Order: sequence, then structure tokens, then C-alpha cells
Amino acid sequence: MRNRIFLALDVLLAVVVALLSFTARFEGLAWWPSLGRLAITYLAVAIPIKLILFWHVGLYSRLWRYASISDLEIVLVACILGAVASFFVGLVLVPGLRLAPMHVPIGVLIMDSLLTGAAITLTRLSLRVITRRTRARRSIGEPWNHDSTPERHDSRRVLIAGAGDAGGMIAKELLDNRQLGLKPVGFVDDDIKKHRHRLHGLPVLGPVSKLGEIVRTYAIEEVITALPSARGKVIRDIMQRAAAAGVRNRTVPGLYEILSGAKSVSSLRPIQIQDLLRREPIDTNPAQVASLVTGRTVMVTGAGGSIGSELCRQLAQLNPALIVAVGRGENSIFELLEELRTTYPNVPVKPVIVDVRDDVRIRAIFESTRPYSVFHAAAHKHVPLMEASVDEAILNNVLGTRNIAEFCAEFDVEHLVLISTDKAVRPTSIMGATKRIAEGTLCSVVERKRKPYVSVRFGNVLGSRGSVVPTFMRQIAAGGPITITHPEMRRYFMTIPEAVQLVLQAAALGHGGEVFVLDMGEPVRIADLAEDLIRLSGLEVGSDIEICYTGIRPGEKLYEELFFGAADAAPTSHPKILQARDANPSAELDVYTDKLIEAARRRAPEAELRRMLQVLVPEYRPRSAIGPVPTLDTDPAAIPSEVRPITETLVVHDGGASRRARRTGTTGTTAT
Repeated sequence: MRNRIFLALDVLLAVVVALLSFTARFEGLAWWPSLGRLAITYLAVAIPIKLILFWHVGLYSRLWRYASISDLEIVLVACILGAVASFFVGLVLVPGLRLAPMHVPIGVLIMDSLLTGAAITLTRLSLRVITRRTRARRSIGEPWNHDSTPERHDSRRVLIAGAGDAGGMIAKELLDNRQLGLKPVGFVDDDIKKHRHRLHGLPVLGPVSKLGEIVRTYAIEEVITALPSARGKVIRDIMQRAAAAGVRNRTVPGLYEILSGAKSVSSLRPIQIQDLLRREPIDTNPAQVASLVTGRTVMVTGAGGSIGSELCRQLAQLNPALIVAVGRGENSIFELLEELRTTYPNVPVKPVIVDVRDDVRIRAIFESTRPYSVFHAAAHKHVPLMEASVDEAILNNVLGTRNIAEFCAEFDVEHLVLISTDKAVRPTSIMGATKRIAEGTLCSVVERKRKPYVSVRFGNVLGSRGSVVPTFMRQIAAGGPITITHPEMRRYFMTIPEAVQLVLQAAALGHGGEVFVLDMGEPVRIADLAEDLIRLSGLEVGSDIEICYTGIRPGEKLYEELFFGAADAAPTSHPKILQARDANPSAELDVYTDKLIEAARRRAPEAELRRMLQVLVPEYRPRSAIGPVPTLDTDPAAIPSEVRPITETLVVHDGGASRRARRTGTTGTTAT
């Protein structure tokens, strides 16, 4: 309906309402002979003024078929201004200009103001109601029934978890678009103030803890979680309760495309990395390490990587005098530089494209910049790739670390933090063994130079480049399947901000040679993390996205460890940071490391390099690929010994269905 029609209606209704107000005030039409002139004068003056005010506030520039709360606010403002205009005209303007012998009776003005407000509101809301009914009728192709809202006979009964803005949007979408085949029944919400109240006409039936009972009582067939800002723990609790009640659960925002089944990763609920931790994120205060950074020159190697770039961001918040961003990839350094220039325009950043193995160039950089603190994040980290490139892993992880440590000591750098990995503990991979040697190399420099240089051991960093989360998200976006090496593969996980905060805190805590570890809770099954990602994306494991197991790759362990033994973990002044009491490096470490680096430089055979690694890291136990995951029909005698024996119930997702079986798992090298 065009706004010009509303304008004409408002003129007509204003005349009718004013005359009705006079009639109601004087209880009949006996007033006309004596007050007719007054009424006509009032109408002639008041109505144009009201219409001008209505136009000014925007009453004739809105799509009233889509009226919302903001539109009703405009109507309220228009009603108030119209009432003020009526009283001004009737009590001041008409008698003041002697347009009539008396003022308009106050009772008439009150009734006129109220009835005018009701008239302009009802005409617009009526259009909104008619539009909503028409949309509902057209969406299912059924005639409009005035007595009930039409619905499809095959509609699924839906319970919405979350009676907030997102829940209200979803409920409204479902009520307005019945072709979705979803009938909202009510809400569950832990806010007790919302209980026994209604949102869009639907009741809030109780807290999330009663979800199972509500599902049975109201014959719910599906639960839609509308808590986009909730923690992962809350989302998982709802998913588990829905699964226990035997109903489907989807975690979605109030978007029509998702509810109609058009699923894509761009339209799914944004996955918060913290949702996947299965523990509360650890927060530390970067201001505690401000003395290492504020007004100082700091260097970050591997600055283009996930950890290095986040380090630069958090360091920039502490107002350093200069950030020296060292990296080998020009594109990643360029992108980081542009981001820092935009976000922190007052922080100088010096980009340096160099390989940490180039000792001549690295020395020149140290000599020209003279950093106060150095954070060494440059490393090769992908386990399967390093198994196929042993020499490159040695040169980058061992030689690169030695160059940085030696030049830090030579140029009197006050703080150095080496980023290591939990794979350095009883390593079975080339990557883990080289990082273990890197830790020893740093300790050797500390013993000789007496510097407060330290190492930190990371678990798997969620969301980092090449980690499982981006990989799984790409597989989900492609429709699956998600590929996992083994159903019992477990890892410690941390977020990128947690990892960077650990690095900064370690620099402040260290006195020299320590290895610090973040208390990351219990290790998480990769399969559980994949299932969480699927469900948090609003999809179902099996029916929407399958999980396939491909077999353990060379160098991988089922379980990672943080320490060589429980007695090797010591507390620090920070409640969430532990210190590893590792054995000190042998006196011959530097000599053997020189020989290892020389062998890698001359591209010695892989077998020779592996033997030299075992001399330097006696606990290193190379492991080749164990092979495919055993199937239900596999002869137990044919399974390699390192894969046996743990017998437990595993769930195998097979073409949309789940089947349970007694199956053989693995213990790994040492379970923590």
C-alpha cells in the first residue's frame, strides 16, 4: 500500500475522529448549530499542522507491510506531536487569532488526540497483519483461515534454545515462513526472569536442564540452538541433552537460508575457537610483561606465521619502540605489515625478508637493530612433511635456532623465547626430535653466556595455519568427509591468543634455560573435536558430514606428552604455567650438533641423519606409518604390536549411520 493512500486515509480519519470527539463530548449532535463553526475552524487549522508533523517524522516514508518496533516508535512520536498540535490549536491558536468565539473543549481535544493515535496505528498494523497472513497462506498454498494460523501437516515440532534476540528472530522466521516445515512450540532459557512469559506468542517453557522433559511433554522433534554468543560448554550441554532425548539439534543464527536447508560454511554459525577447547580459555595480563616491550626494540622471527603475526599484534599493544618482523615469505610479511600500519599506525615496524639459516644476513640484522627481546617462532612444524625432508627440518629447526640464540648472546639481547612443541617429549618424529635439539641448543647458550633465555612448549594451536580446524572447516564446506588418521588420536590444544600470552609470560618468568608449558587440561580426541565442529556448524555427524579414518601417518603418535614424567613438572608464580624439569644437555651437544648440521648441509642419506638424531636425542624412537585403521574384520594377529592392545567401544560413522563394535585401539608410546 502506497504512503499516499495512508495520507488520504489520515485526512479522512482526522476529520471523522474530530467530529466523533465533539459528538461524544456533547452526547449527540445538538452541539452543531452553536459549535459547528468552531469545529470546522479547528479541523481546518489542526489537520494540516498534524499532517506536516507526521510527514516530518517520517510517517509517510516507510514500508508498513514490514512494520517493526522501530516503526511503532515513529508512530508513537507522531501521536505525541499530533496531540501537542491539537491542544495548541484548540486552546491557543483558535481563540488567540479570534478564529472562533471560544476555545475547543478540553474533553474534545483529549478524545481527538487518543482516537487520532489509535487510527493511524491501527491502519498501519492492519496492513502488517494482512501481509503476514498472506505470506503464510502463499508459503504453503492453502486458503487463509481466520481462526487459526495455517501450517503444513508435515511440520516438525521445534523447541528453540535461547529466548533472546536470536531466538526471537528464528521464531519469527519460522512463524512467517511455514514452507520451512518447522513449527516452533516454545523456548528453553536459563534466565529465570523469562520463565512463564511469551516471546512472539510462544511460551518460555523452562531452563535448559529440563530440555529432555520438555521434549517428551511437548512431542518435540527438533531443537534449534539460538545462542550465537554462548560458550562452547553451553552449546555442548544443549547438544548432549538433545541427543539424550533422541531429537535432532541444529545450532544456527536466525537466517532463512540455513533453516530452509541451504547450508554453506559462510552462512553457518560463526565457530568460536574457544568453543572447541573443552575447558575455560586461559587469560593472562600482557601488561605484566610491558617492561620487556614498552619503549624497546623487539624482534619476532617467523612473523608471517599464525603465532608470529599474533605475537606482533599483541606486542604492538604494548607500545614498543620498534618491531622487527623477520620472515621468509614476502607475501605473509607484506600482509602483516599492512595490517599493523592500519591498526597500530604509531608503532614502527621494520619488515625483514630473510632465512634464519643465513647467519651472515641474520648477524647484520642484529647488528643494525640491537633488539632488547627476541621471540623465535620460525620453524618447520608439519610432522608428515618433515619425515620426507629430514635435512630441511634439521637446517631450519636446529641451525636456525642456533643462529638466533648465538647472535642474541653476542649482541647482548636481554630476553629470548624459543617456541618449542610437546612433540619434543619422547619424540617419534623428525620435527619433534629437531625441536628437542633446539631446546638443548638454547640451554647450551644459556650455560655459556648466562642469559635468561627460555623455551615454551606448545600443544596443537587451534586455528593456526595448517592446523586441524581450518582443514576440517574446508572439508565441511565441501560437504565432507572429514578425514582423521585414527579414532583414538588425542592432542593438547590451545588457542592462538593463549599461545602468544604464554610466550610473553615465559619471557618475564624465565631466569635462564627453563622450559615452560601451559596447563592445557586433558588431551582431546581429534574425533571429538571434529564432531563438535560439525554440530557447532549446525550440521549432523553422519547424515550431513561423514568422518573417515585414514591411518596414522609417519612420525605421528596417538598421544602427546608435555613432560618426561609427572615428577618433572614444577609450578611457577603463574597458576596456569608449569616448568619442565628436563635433563641438562650433555657437554658434547655442541660438537654433535655441528656434525648433524654439516651432514644436513651436504644432504647426507636420510638413514644417516636419523641415526645422528638418535645419538643427540636418545629418547627419539622413529616410527613409520602404522597403516590403515583396523576394520571390524581385521585379524588381530595382523595388527602391528604398537597398535595393541586397548579394547574399547568405538563409534564408526558409516554412510550416515553409526555402528558400535568392540575394537582394538592403541596405547601410543607413553600415555599421560
